[in-house]
Amino acid sequence: MKARPAVLKLALPGGDLRGPVADLLVQSSLTVAGYREGSRAYRLQLADSVLVRVFREKDIPIQVALGNYDLGICNLAWVEELMARYPREAIVKMRNLELGISRLVMAAAQGSLASLSEAAATRGLRIASEYPSLAEAFALAARIPSYRILPVWGAAEAYPPEDADLTLIAVENEDSLRHQSLQPLHQLLEGSAWLIANRQSLREKDLSPLLEPLMAVGPGSIDGSFLDLPSFPPTTRYAGQEVVTSSRDVVRVALPDGHLQGPAAKALAARGLTFAGYDQRGSVRRPLSPMAGLEAKVIRPHDMPQLVALGSFDLAISGRDCLRDHLYRFPSSPVREVADLDVGGFDLSAVVSKDLPAGNLDEALAYWRSQGRPVLRLASEFVNIADHYARNNHFWRYQVIPTAGASEGFVPDDADLLIEGTETGETLARNNLKPIDLLFRSTICLLANKGKSPEGPRGEIQRSIVAALGGS
Repeated sequence: MKARPAVLKLALPGGDLRGPVADLLVQSSLTVAGYREGSRAYRLQLADSVLVRVFREKDIPIQVALGNYDLGICNLAWVEELMARYPREAIVKMRNLELGISRLVMAAAQGSLASLSEAAATRGLRIASEYPSLAEAFALAARIPSYRILPVWGAAEAYPPEDADLTLIAVENEDSLRHQSLQPLHQLLEGSAWLIANRQSLREKDLSPLLEPLMAVGPGSIDGSFLDLPSFPPTTRYAGQEVVTSSRDVVRVALPDGHLQGPAAKALAARGLTFAGYDQRGSVRRPLSPMAGLEAKVIRPHDMPQLVALGSFDLAISGRDCLRDHLYRFPSSPVREVADLDVGGFDLSAVVSKDLPAGNLDEALAYWRSQGRPVLRLASEFVNIADHYARNNHFWRYQVIPTAGASEGFVPDDADLLIEGTETGETLARNNLKPIDLLFRSTICLLANKGKSPEGPRGEIQRSIVAALGGS
Protein backbone atom coordinates (compact mmCIF):
# COMPACT_ATOMS: atom_id res chain seq x y z
CA MET A 1 0.00 0.00 0.00
CA LYS A 2 1.34 3.42 -0.96
CA ALA A 3 2.14 5.61 2.06
CA ARG A 4 -0.03 8.69 2.43
CA PRO A 5 2.02 11.90 2.08
CA ALA A 6 2.62 13.92 5.25
CA VAL A 7 0.30 16.86 5.77
CA LEU A 8 2.08 20.17 5.16
CA LYS A 9 1.10 23.26 7.12
CA LEU A 10 1.49 26.84 5.90
CA ALA A 11 1.04 29.95 8.09
CA LEU A 12 -0.08 33.08 6.23
CA PRO A 13 -0.41 36.67 7.48
CA GLY A 14 -3.59 38.67 7.93
CA GLY A 15 -3.67 42.47 7.96
CA ASP A 16 -2.03 44.64 5.32
CA LEU A 17 0.03 41.78 3.87
CA ARG A 18 -3.01 39.65 3.09
CA GLY A 19 -3.66 41.17 -0.36
CA PRO A 20 -0.04 41.15 -1.65
CA VAL A 21 0.56 37.62 -0.35
CA ALA A 22 -2.68 36.42 -1.98
CA ASP A 23 -1.41 37.82 -5.31
CA LEU A 24 1.92 36.05 -4.80
CA LEU A 25 0.16 32.75 -4.16
CA VAL A 26 -1.85 33.15 -7.37
CA GLN A 27 1.37 33.78 -9.31
CA SER A 28 2.86 30.62 -7.83
CA SER A 29 -0.26 28.55 -8.73
CA LEU A 30 -1.01 28.07 -5.02
CA THR A 31 -4.36 29.85 -4.93
CA VAL A 32 -5.93 29.56 -1.48
CA ALA A 33 -9.70 29.95 -1.68
CA GLY A 34 -10.99 32.44 0.89
CA TYR A 35 -7.63 34.11 1.50
CA ARG A 36 -8.21 37.72 0.52
CA GLU A 37 -8.56 41.10 2.21
CA GLY A 38 -11.76 41.33 4.19
CA SER A 39 -12.13 37.60 4.73
CA ARG A 40 -12.81 36.39 8.26
CA ALA A 41 -11.83 32.81 7.49
CA TYR A 42 -8.70 31.73 9.36
CA ARG A 43 -8.64 27.99 8.67
CA LEU A 44 -8.29 27.20 4.98
CA GLN A 45 -7.36 24.30 2.73
CA LEU A 46 -5.01 24.40 -0.25
CA ALA A 47 -5.11 20.68 -1.06
CA ASP A 48 -5.87 17.42 0.74
CA SER A 49 -2.30 17.35 2.03
CA VAL A 50 -1.84 21.10 2.67
CA LEU A 51 -3.47 22.99 5.57
CA VAL A 52 -3.38 26.79 5.69
CA ARG A 53 -3.91 28.99 8.72
CA VAL A 54 -4.12 32.79 8.91
CA PHE A 55 -2.41 34.51 11.84
CA ARG A 56 -1.34 37.94 12.93
CA GLU A 57 2.21 38.37 11.68
CA LYS A 58 3.63 38.50 15.21
CA ASP A 59 2.46 34.92 15.89
CA ILE A 60 3.84 33.31 12.72
CA PRO A 61 7.55 33.02 13.67
CA ILE A 62 6.55 31.44 17.00
CA GLN A 63 4.31 28.89 15.31
CA VAL A 64 7.01 27.98 12.78
CA ALA A 65 9.72 27.81 15.46
CA LEU A 66 7.59 25.42 17.53
CA GLY A 67 7.11 23.16 14.51
CA ASN A 68 3.35 23.66 14.48
CA TYR A 69 3.80 24.95 10.90
CA ASP A 70 6.35 23.92 8.32
CA LEU A 71 6.43 27.21 6.41
CA GLY A 72 5.29 30.74 7.08
CA ILE A 73 5.24 34.20 5.53
CA CYS A 74 5.70 37.30 7.68
CA ASN A 75 7.71 40.48 7.91
CA LEU A 76 11.37 39.99 8.75
CA ALA A 77 11.06 42.33 11.74
CA TRP A 78 8.92 39.79 13.61
CA VAL A 79 11.43 37.03 12.86
CA GLU A 80 14.27 39.16 14.22
CA GLU A 81 12.17 40.05 17.29
CA LEU A 82 11.79 36.35 18.15
CA MET A 83 15.43 35.55 17.39
CA ALA A 84 16.64 38.44 19.56
CA ARG A 85 15.03 36.74 22.55
CA TYR A 86 15.47 33.10 21.51
CA PRO A 87 18.53 32.98 19.22
CA ARG A 88 18.52 29.17 18.97
CA GLU A 89 14.97 28.80 17.72
CA ALA A 90 14.57 26.45 14.78
CA ILE A 91 13.75 29.04 12.10
CA VAL A 92 15.41 29.11 8.67
CA LYS A 93 15.07 32.28 6.58
CA MET A 94 14.39 30.95 3.10
CA ARG A 95 13.66 33.90 0.82
CA ASN A 96 13.02 37.63 0.75
CA LEU A 97 9.66 38.03 -1.01
CA GLU A 98 10.05 41.83 -1.31
CA LEU A 99 6.48 42.53 -0.23
CA GLY A 100 5.40 45.10 2.35
CA ILE A 101 8.81 46.74 2.58
CA SER A 102 9.29 48.74 5.79
CA ARG A 103 12.03 50.08 8.03
CA LEU A 104 12.49 49.43 11.72
CA VAL A 105 13.69 52.73 13.17
CA MET A 106 14.60 53.99 16.61
CA ALA A 107 13.15 57.48 16.77
CA ALA A 108 12.69 60.39 19.17
CA ALA A 109 10.27 63.28 19.29
CA GLN A 110 11.27 66.21 17.12
CA GLY A 111 13.23 68.75 19.13
CA SER A 112 14.22 66.29 21.88
CA LEU A 113 17.15 63.87 21.56
CA ALA A 114 19.06 64.82 18.43
CA SER A 115 21.43 61.87 17.97
CA LEU A 116 22.21 58.31 19.01
CA SER A 117 25.17 59.57 21.05
CA GLU A 118 22.94 61.96 22.97
CA ALA A 119 20.46 59.17 23.68
CA ALA A 120 23.26 56.86 24.83
CA ALA A 121 24.46 59.53 27.24
CA THR A 122 21.07 59.82 28.91
CA ARG A 123 20.32 57.98 32.13
CA GLY A 124 16.84 56.59 32.75
CA LEU A 125 15.87 56.39 29.07
CA ARG A 126 12.35 55.09 28.33
CA ILE A 127 11.84 53.10 25.12
CA ALA A 128 8.32 52.15 23.95
CA SER A 129 7.87 49.48 21.28
CA GLU A 130 5.93 46.53 19.93
CA TYR A 131 9.40 44.99 19.50
CA PRO A 132 10.65 44.90 23.11
CA SER A 133 13.39 42.29 22.53
CA LEU A 134 14.92 44.32 19.70
CA ALA A 135 14.59 47.48 21.81
CA GLU A 136 16.50 45.70 24.58
CA ALA A 137 19.18 44.56 22.11
CA PHE A 138 19.52 48.14 20.87
CA ALA A 139 19.87 49.56 24.40
CA LEU A 140 22.58 47.04 25.28
CA ALA A 141 24.49 47.58 22.04
CA ALA A 142 24.33 51.38 22.45
CA ARG A 143 25.57 51.02 26.04
CA ILE A 144 22.80 53.16 27.46
CA PRO A 145 23.65 53.46 31.19
CA SER A 146 20.11 52.85 32.47
CA TYR A 147 16.85 52.38 30.62
CA ARG A 148 13.33 50.99 30.81
CA ILE A 149 11.62 49.09 28.01
CA LEU A 150 7.87 49.69 27.78
CA PRO A 151 6.29 46.86 25.72
CA VAL A 152 3.10 48.08 24.05
CA TRP A 153 0.46 46.47 21.86
CA GLY A 154 0.71 49.20 19.25
CA ALA A 155 0.58 52.97 18.64
CA ALA A 156 4.18 53.20 19.90
CA GLU A 157 4.64 56.37 17.83
CA ALA A 158 2.31 58.21 20.24
CA TYR A 159 4.47 57.76 23.33
CA PRO A 160 7.32 60.30 22.85
CA PRO A 161 7.91 62.72 24.38
CA GLU A 162 5.44 62.54 27.30
CA ASP A 163 5.46 58.80 28.05
CA ALA A 164 8.72 57.64 26.43
CA ASP A 165 11.95 59.19 25.19
CA LEU A 166 12.44 56.81 22.25
CA THR A 167 10.24 54.53 20.22
CA LEU A 168 11.22 51.59 18.02
CA ILE A 169 8.65 51.44 15.21
CA ALA A 170 8.16 50.08 11.69
CA VAL A 171 7.59 52.79 9.07
CA GLU A 172 7.50 52.94 5.28
CA ASN A 173 9.89 55.92 5.02
CA GLU A 174 11.20 58.99 6.85
CA ASP A 175 8.19 61.02 5.70
CA SER A 176 6.04 58.72 7.85
CA LEU A 177 8.17 59.66 10.85
CA ARG A 178 7.88 63.37 10.18
CA HIS A 179 4.11 63.13 9.93
CA GLN A 180 4.17 61.61 13.41
CA SER A 181 6.42 64.43 14.73
CA LEU A 182 9.34 62.01 15.12
CA GLN A 183 12.96 62.11 13.99
CA PRO A 184 15.08 59.00 13.22
CA LEU A 185 18.16 58.24 15.32
CA HIS A 186 19.10 54.79 14.01
CA GLN A 187 17.71 52.31 11.49
CA LEU A 188 17.90 48.76 12.79
CA LEU A 189 16.42 46.97 9.83
CA GLU A 190 15.10 47.39 6.31
CA GLY A 191 12.88 44.41 5.82
CA SER A 192 9.93 42.98 3.98
CA ALA A 193 7.90 39.79 3.97
CA TRP A 194 10.01 36.64 4.08
CA LEU A 195 9.35 32.96 3.56
CA ILE A 196 10.54 31.10 6.66
CA ALA A 197 10.72 27.38 7.45
CA ASN A 198 11.06 25.08 10.42
CA ARG A 199 14.52 23.49 10.42
CA GLN A 200 13.28 20.02 11.38
CA SER A 201 10.56 20.11 8.71
CA LEU A 202 13.21 20.90 6.08
CA ARG A 203 15.16 17.82 7.16
CA GLU A 204 12.33 15.36 7.62
CA LYS A 205 9.51 16.38 5.25
CA ASP A 206 9.16 16.77 1.52
CA LEU A 207 8.18 20.44 1.38
CA SER A 208 8.63 20.71 -2.41
CA PRO A 209 4.88 21.05 -3.21
CA LEU A 210 4.96 24.39 -1.38
CA LEU A 211 8.61 25.33 -1.30
CA GLU A 212 9.43 25.05 -5.01
CA PRO A 213 6.70 27.38 -6.31
CA LEU A 214 7.25 29.89 -3.49
CA MET A 215 11.01 29.94 -4.07
CA ALA A 216 10.58 30.47 -7.81
CA VAL A 217 7.90 33.16 -8.13
CA GLY A 218 8.35 36.93 -8.12
CA PRO A 219 11.40 39.17 -7.75
CA GLY A 220 12.47 37.90 -4.32
CA SER A 221 15.93 36.70 -3.40
CA ILE A 222 17.72 34.77 -0.67
CA ASP A 223 19.68 37.90 0.22
CA GLY A 224 18.41 40.79 2.28
CA SER A 225 19.26 43.53 4.73
CA PHE A 226 19.49 42.23 8.27
CA LEU A 227 19.68 43.65 11.75
CA ASP A 228 22.01 46.62 12.22
CA LEU A 229 22.64 47.31 15.90
CA PRO A 230 25.08 49.98 17.09
CA SER A 231 28.44 48.17 16.90
CA PHE A 232 30.77 50.67 18.56
CA PRO A 233 30.82 52.65 21.80
CA PRO A 234 29.06 56.00 21.47
CA THR A 235 31.37 59.01 21.21
CA THR A 236 29.59 60.79 24.06
CA ARG A 237 29.86 59.08 27.44
CA TYR A 238 27.38 59.41 30.26
CA ALA A 239 28.17 62.62 32.08
CA GLY A 240 25.32 62.94 34.52
CA GLN A 241 22.53 63.84 32.08
CA GLU A 242 19.20 62.42 33.18
CA VAL A 243 15.69 62.36 31.83
CA VAL A 244 13.68 64.97 33.71
CA THR A 245 9.97 64.35 34.15
CA SER A 246 8.21 67.62 34.82
CA SER A 247 5.40 67.79 37.32
CA ARG A 248 2.05 67.81 35.56
CA ASP A 249 -0.50 70.56 35.99
CA VAL A 250 -3.05 68.91 33.68
CA VAL A 251 -5.28 65.87 33.87
CA ARG A 252 -4.24 63.27 31.30
CA VAL A 253 -6.80 60.90 29.78
CA ALA A 254 -6.08 57.98 27.45
CA LEU A 255 -8.61 57.36 24.65
CA PRO A 256 -8.80 54.03 22.80
CA ASP A 257 -8.04 53.41 19.14
CA GLY A 258 -9.06 50.37 17.08
CA HIS A 259 -12.46 48.73 17.43
CA LEU A 260 -13.24 50.60 20.68
CA GLN A 261 -12.74 54.02 19.10
CA GLY A 262 -16.15 54.37 17.45
CA PRO A 263 -18.30 53.46 20.47
CA ALA A 264 -16.01 55.40 22.84
CA ALA A 265 -16.20 58.58 20.74
CA LYS A 266 -19.98 58.27 20.51
CA ALA A 267 -20.35 57.74 24.26
CA LEU A 268 -18.12 60.73 25.05
CA ALA A 269 -20.01 63.00 22.65
CA ALA A 270 -23.33 61.95 24.20
CA ARG A 271 -21.99 63.16 27.54
CA GLY A 272 -20.78 66.50 26.18
CA LEU A 273 -17.09 65.54 25.84
CA THR A 274 -16.08 65.97 22.20
CA PHE A 275 -12.35 65.79 21.50
CA ALA A 276 -11.59 67.51 18.17
CA GLY A 277 -9.92 65.02 15.84
CA TYR A 278 -11.29 61.99 17.68
CA ASP A 279 -14.48 60.59 16.21
CA GLN A 280 -15.96 57.41 14.77
CA ARG A 281 -14.11 57.70 11.45
CA GLY A 282 -10.57 58.70 12.25
CA SER A 283 -8.36 60.27 14.84
CA VAL A 284 -5.15 62.06 15.58
CA ARG A 285 -2.97 60.83 18.41
CA ARG A 286 -3.35 64.04 20.42
CA PRO A 287 -6.92 65.32 19.90
CA LEU A 288 -7.86 68.76 21.16
CA SER A 289 -9.52 68.76 24.55
CA PRO A 290 -12.96 70.31 25.14
CA MET A 291 -11.77 71.96 28.37
CA ALA A 292 -8.69 73.71 29.70
CA GLY A 293 -6.46 71.57 31.93
CA LEU A 294 -7.45 68.30 30.24
CA GLU A 295 -5.03 66.57 27.86
CA ALA A 296 -5.84 63.49 25.75
CA LYS A 297 -3.79 60.91 23.91
CA VAL A 298 -5.04 58.02 21.74
CA ILE A 299 -3.37 54.66 22.44
CA ARG A 300 -4.18 50.94 22.48
CA PRO A 301 -6.68 49.94 25.19
CA HIS A 302 -4.55 46.91 26.18
CA ASP A 303 -1.79 49.23 27.42
CA MET A 304 -3.98 51.55 29.48
CA PRO A 305 -4.27 49.74 32.85
CA GLN A 306 -0.49 49.56 33.20
CA LEU A 307 -0.06 53.23 32.32
CA VAL A 308 -2.72 54.33 34.80
CA ALA A 309 -1.06 52.15 37.46
CA LEU A 310 2.30 53.79 36.74
CA GLY A 311 0.78 57.27 36.96
CA SER A 312 1.38 58.22 33.33
CA PHE A 313 -2.36 58.85 32.91
CA ASP A 314 -4.96 59.95 35.45
CA LEU A 315 -7.89 58.45 33.55
CA ALA A 316 -8.30 55.97 30.70
CA ILE A 317 -11.17 54.63 28.63
CA SER A 318 -10.55 50.94 28.01
CA GLY A 319 -12.33 47.59 27.96
CA ARG A 320 -13.18 45.61 31.07
CA ASP A 321 -11.37 42.68 29.46
CA CYS A 322 -8.10 44.67 29.42
CA LEU A 323 -8.61 45.72 33.04
CA ARG A 324 -9.28 42.19 34.29
CA ASP A 325 -6.31 40.77 32.39
CA HIS A 326 -4.09 43.36 34.10
CA LEU A 327 -5.56 42.72 37.57
CA TYR A 328 -5.19 38.95 37.28
CA ARG A 329 -1.48 39.52 36.68
CA PHE A 330 -1.10 42.32 39.26
CA PRO A 331 -3.77 41.75 41.96
CA SER A 332 -2.49 44.66 44.07
CA SER A 333 -2.44 47.11 41.16
CA PRO A 334 -3.95 50.51 42.06
CA VAL A 335 -6.15 50.60 38.93
CA ARG A 336 -9.91 50.45 39.32
CA GLU A 337 -13.06 50.87 37.24
CA VAL A 338 -14.91 54.06 38.19
CA ALA A 339 -17.63 54.16 35.52
CA ASP A 340 -19.24 51.82 32.99
CA LEU A 341 -19.97 53.60 29.71
CA ASP A 342 -22.22 50.66 28.75
CA VAL A 343 -21.14 50.62 25.08
CA GLY A 344 -18.91 48.42 22.94
CA GLY A 345 -20.16 45.31 24.69
CA PHE A 346 -19.25 41.73 23.87
CA ASP A 347 -19.11 38.35 25.61
CA LEU A 348 -15.72 36.95 26.58
CA SER A 349 -16.26 33.24 26.14
CA ALA A 350 -14.53 29.88 26.14
CA VAL A 351 -14.67 28.64 22.54
CA VAL A 352 -14.03 25.19 21.05
CA SER A 353 -14.41 23.43 17.72
CA LYS A 354 -17.99 22.75 16.63
CA ASP A 355 -16.93 19.14 16.10
CA LEU A 356 -16.18 18.66 19.80
CA PRO A 357 -18.98 16.51 21.30
CA ALA A 358 -19.64 18.87 24.21
CA GLY A 359 -22.17 21.57 24.97
CA ASN A 360 -20.53 23.02 28.07
CA LEU A 361 -17.17 23.13 29.82
CA ASP A 362 -17.81 20.13 32.09
CA GLU A 363 -18.64 17.96 29.08
CA ALA A 364 -15.57 19.23 27.23
CA LEU A 365 -13.27 18.44 30.17
CA ALA A 366 -14.81 14.99 30.52
CA TYR A 367 -14.29 14.33 26.81
CA TRP A 368 -10.65 15.45 26.88
CA ARG A 369 -10.02 13.25 29.95
CA SER A 370 -11.57 10.26 28.19
CA GLN A 371 -9.20 10.85 25.27
CA GLY A 372 -6.20 10.79 27.61
CA ARG A 373 -5.23 14.36 26.72
CA PRO A 374 -2.09 15.00 28.85
CA VAL A 375 -1.97 18.79 28.37
CA LEU A 376 -4.80 21.17 27.47
CA ARG A 377 -3.85 24.11 25.25
CA LEU A 378 -5.58 27.49 25.70
CA ALA A 379 -5.02 30.29 23.18
CA SER A 380 -5.88 33.92 23.87
CA GLU A 381 -4.82 37.55 23.61
CA PHE A 382 -5.64 37.69 27.33
CA VAL A 383 -3.11 35.25 28.77
CA ASN A 384 -3.78 36.17 32.40
CA ILE A 385 -7.54 35.71 32.03
CA ALA A 386 -6.91 32.36 30.33
CA ASP A 387 -4.56 31.25 33.12
CA HIS A 388 -7.04 32.33 35.80
CA TYR A 389 -9.86 30.50 34.00
CA ALA A 390 -7.86 27.27 33.73
CA ARG A 391 -6.88 27.33 37.42
CA ASN A 392 -10.39 28.22 38.63
CA ASN A 393 -11.91 25.38 36.64
CA HIS A 394 -9.31 22.85 37.80
CA PHE A 395 -7.76 22.02 34.45
CA TRP A 396 -5.06 19.45 35.01
CA ARG A 397 -1.88 20.22 33.10
CA TYR A 398 -2.39 23.10 30.69
CA GLN A 399 -0.49 25.50 28.45
CA VAL A 400 -1.52 29.08 27.68
CA ILE A 401 -0.60 30.18 24.15
CA PRO A 402 -0.36 33.98 23.76
CA THR A 403 -1.77 35.35 20.50
CA ALA A 404 -1.69 38.77 18.88
CA GLY A 405 -5.18 38.40 17.39
CA ALA A 406 -6.90 36.34 14.68
CA SER A 407 -7.10 33.70 17.39
CA GLU A 408 -9.91 31.74 15.73
CA GLY A 409 -7.32 30.01 13.53
CA PHE A 410 -5.73 28.19 16.47
CA VAL A 411 -8.58 25.79 17.28
CA PRO A 412 -8.55 22.80 16.99
CA ASP A 413 -5.12 22.14 15.43
CA ASP A 414 -2.94 24.36 17.62
CA ALA A 415 -5.16 24.82 20.68
CA ASP A 416 -8.02 22.94 22.30
CA LEU A 417 -9.81 25.96 23.70
CA LEU A 418 -9.89 29.66 22.92
CA ILE A 419 -10.70 32.57 25.25
CA GLU A 420 -12.22 35.02 22.79
CA GLY A 421 -14.60 37.95 22.54
CA THR A 422 -17.82 37.29 20.64
CA GLU A 423 -20.40 39.82 19.45
CA THR A 424 -22.58 38.28 16.74
CA GLY A 425 -20.84 34.89 16.55
CA GLU A 426 -20.40 35.26 12.78
CA THR A 427 -16.60 34.89 12.81
CA LEU A 428 -16.85 31.83 15.05
CA ALA A 429 -19.34 30.20 12.69
CA ARG A 430 -17.13 30.86 9.65
CA ASN A 431 -14.28 29.10 11.41
CA ASN A 432 -16.35 26.12 12.64
CA LEU A 433 -16.23 27.20 16.30
CA LYS A 434 -18.77 27.49 19.11
CA PRO A 435 -18.86 29.08 22.59
CA ILE A 436 -19.36 26.67 25.50
CA ASP A 437 -18.93 28.95 28.52
CA LEU A 438 -19.38 32.67 29.23
CA LEU A 439 -16.65 34.21 31.38
CA PHE A 440 -18.07 37.74 31.62
CA ARG A 441 -19.63 40.58 29.68
CA SER A 442 -17.09 43.24 28.71
CA THR A 443 -18.00 46.86 27.98
CA ILE A 444 -16.05 50.10 27.70
CA CYS A 445 -15.29 51.59 31.09
CA LEU A 446 -13.43 54.48 32.71
CA LEU A 447 -10.30 53.60 34.67
CA ALA A 448 -8.60 55.61 37.41
CA ASN A 449 -5.97 55.14 40.09
CA LYS A 450 -7.10 54.12 43.57
CA GLY A 451 -4.59 56.49 45.08
CA LYS A 452 -5.33 59.92 46.42
CA SER A 453 -7.02 62.18 43.87
CA PRO A 454 -5.10 65.24 42.71
CA GLU A 455 -5.68 68.42 44.65
CA GLY A 456 -6.58 71.88 43.37
CA PRO A 457 -7.69 72.50 39.76
CA ARG A 458 -6.45 69.09 38.60
CA GLY A 459 -8.63 67.35 41.15
CA GLU A 460 -11.68 69.41 40.17
CA ILE A 461 -11.20 68.58 36.47
CA GLN A 462 -10.76 64.88 37.18
CA ARG A 463 -13.86 64.74 39.36
CA SER A 464 -15.92 66.57 36.73
CA ILE A 465 -14.85 64.08 34.03
CA VAL A 466 -15.68 61.10 36.24
CA ALA A 467 -19.08 62.60 37.11
CA ALA A 468 -19.84 63.37 33.45
CA LEU A 469 -19.17 59.72 32.57
CA GLY A 470 -21.42 58.42 35.32
CA GLY A 471 -18.81 57.55 37.93
CA SER A 472 -18.30 58.59 41.49
